[in-house]
Amino acid sequence: MNLFDLDTYSKNTRIIGIIAIAICIAAWTVELVGWAYVCPFCRVQRTVIGLLGIMLLFPNPGHWIMRYVGTVLGVLGLVVAATQNFRGWAKISAGEFAFNERIYFDSFILSGAAIFIITGLVFLLFLYRPKDS
Repeated sequence: MNLFDLDTYSKNTRIIGIIAIAICIAAWTVELVGWAYVCPFCRVQRTVIGLLGIMLLFPNPGHWIMRYVGTVLGVLGLVVAATQNFRGWAKISAGEFAFNERIYFDSFILSGAAIFIITGLVFLLFLYRPKDS
């Protein structure tokens, strides 16, 4: 398995879908038990990641309907993540930026990670090819 080979990811869409669902569940759990503050931006991003993960578990995630719905969800998640991330860049420009003291809960870093994750999950919907083709 080569981590830098695109075929590795396109052949393992189900595993990646399960990982995305696990990320979603873990993020919701962290908020619901009170370890992180309530953030509407984060809620949208984690929900989109989970829904895209579920879509990758379907028998044919490459079907045009799945790609369409996945793209719509992906665009929603990316707009929200980019908006949240841009707030961090605006603070940097204003000279007011500071990371959260618990760096693993920093919204600037987490929204950047969400941008990468959501984009990758949407790409996987378009890369999916049935095993027999």
